[in-house]
Amino acid sequence: MFAVIAAILFGIALLVDLLGADTGPIFDAGTLSLAGFLFIALHLAGVGTWTSSRWGNRRRAGRR
Repeated sequence: MFAVIAAILFGIALLVDLLGADTGPIFDAGTLSLAGFLFIALHLAGVGTWTSSRWGNRRRAGRR
């Protein structure tokens, strides 16, 4: 999920940079790129990758 958010932020940053849009001193291509890098780092760190393997793949006693 974080990788998708990062891709969207990078896409918006690219559009802002290519169009030269004046979005203010805080919301610019550099800030969006840094936010994208943050979400990529979170994705690579494994944050938000909850799986149900702890309970979902468990076999019941007596079933094969």
